[in-house]
Amino acid sequence: MDLYETIRNRRSIRKYKDREIDDDLIHEIIEAGIWAPSAGNLQSWEVVVVKDPEIKSQLAVACYIREFIAEAPVVLVICAHKRKSSAAYGERGQELYCIQDAACAAQNMLLMIHDLGLGACWNGSFNEESVSALLGIPNGVRPVTIITVGYPDEKPIPPPREDIEDFIHRETY
Repeated sequence: MDLYETIRNRRSIRKYKDREIDDDLIHEIIEAGIWAPSAGNLQSWEVVVVKDPEIKSQLAVACYIREFIAEAPVVLVICAHKRKSSAAYGERGQELYCIQDAACAAQNMLLMIHDLGLGACWNGSFNEESVSALLGIPNGVRPVTIITVGYPDEKPIPPPREDIEDFIHRETY
């Protein structure tokens, strides 16, 4: 698939077919994340792969009752490794760079998911403390996004986009 086509056609999928995803595909998705840019090439992020129905149900609760999280075959919890980034970059690494690293990795994963014919949804609305406790995420590591993955059982229409000129500032803001 052409990259621009992948970017333009990717949609947030919240309905999935009842079909397992092979671990080789999950590894391919995570491998795409590994190739994302990161501050100082620290790759200060990690991922918790969740397939257990009970844990997914508890994650759905931590995400303020988003049932599609419990229904997805796989859930990827992308975490920023604050300590790893702060060791090299201090407070800015801890508060910003590791979050950027995790977000870049997640975007690569979302594009790979779509390219593989799967569907995904980025979810940033969750109780961070609940997710950390549920998954045993240690201090110094922060969940940034929860991505559901599965074979799509819907085809959402493209949402409207603003004009490119609404985003551009020339020379100064």
